[in-house]
Amino acid sequence: MSAGTEETAALLARVPVFATLEADDVRRVVDVAVPRHYEAGQVVFREGDASDTCYVVRDGHARAIHQHVDGRSITLANFGPGEIFGELAMFDDETRSATVEAIEELDAVAILGRDMRRLMREHPDIAVKLVISLGRRLRETNEQLARRSFQTVQSRVASVLMRLAEDARAEGAAERDVLITATQADLAKLAGSSRESASRFLAVLERAGVIEQGRGRLVVHDPDALENYVY
Repeated sequence: MSAGTEETAALLARVPVFATLEADDVRRVVDVAVPRHYEAGQVVFREGDASDTCYVVRDGHARAIHQHVDGRSITLANFGPGEIFGELAMFDDETRSATVEAIEELDAVAILGRDMRRLMREHPDIAVKLVISLGRRLRETNEQLARRSFQTVQSRVASVLMRLAEDARAEGAAERDVLITATQADLAKLAGSSRESASRFLAVLERAGVIEQGRGRLVVHDPDALENYVY
């Protein structure tokens, strides 16, 4: 394999959905994958679009947004390197349930749904392993939603900060003084709370020395201390 092909194979092998595939099967997926680049703020796909492609983030970050009928929007999830979105396109061509846009310059690997379905027809083991992986992911999502329904606003915001800090450290950030590029509105949306409620709790964390806020960014001085606010 070429260096670029090996890099893509290593990237896909890190994705939980593909982690159960054998090396030969990962290479088959790599063969149908194509690079994609998006500028900051550019929409990858919109809610209601036909679902024909899934994406794995190579570099940069994206977010999924759901638009309410009254014009309000909520951030459903953020995606960083090694994470996949739009994966249901591998199985059907239903419309997108959310809009995904690049938060910053985004490099991704795109896999057409029709190519994946062809691979699954030719290699049934791939289909079985993907269904198992997606089933596990669905269970984990359901468990997260169940836990979240019993959490206070403070607990949800602290959980979001912990997850963002963990993601940043996985991408090479230090154990302490972790920089997170997000506004109060972004954090509130991820936590499913109002901006006012999130802002009040962030002020509590700042007074306690756990975080330090700036314009469109904050630094988590002590990520481990956030666990004290999750219950």
